[in-house]
Amino acid sequence: MLPVIILLASAAMTAPVALTSTSEFELSRNPETMGAYVREYFADQPIMAEIAKCESRFRHLAPNGDIIRGKVNKSDIGVMQINTYYHEEAADELGIDLYSLDGNLEYARYLHEREGTKPWNSSRPCWGKYATAK
Repeated sequence: MLPVIILLASAAMTAPVALTSTSEFELSRNPETMGAYVREYFADQPIMAEIAKCESRFRHLAPNGDIIRGKVNKSDIGVMQINTYYHEEAADELGIDLYSLDGNLEYARYLHEREGTKPWNSSRPCWGKYATAK
């Protein structure tokens, strides 16, 4: 299958979200497949997969193609619910696109390596039982 670029814009005419392939779009629409992808990505940090499950239920894009945003804080985006208010500038400086699936995961790894699970403490009641004592 050839990669396809799909541009999606919200009704409010915000900046379009570019998907580099239909496979990322399809992966993002299936929580079971997405869960397997996230678990594989974080095989060395399994708590991060539990955090993704709690934060987004392994969803990165909504059925209409818009990025998933937090219910409480609309600045939280993607499968890892990275807060753009606090992290978008740093992600940009690192060359990481928080709006892409892989970029969202990559920045979550970076954040976890620097701060541990602290950035996701609001969802700790959901994933805390999987955290290992240090």
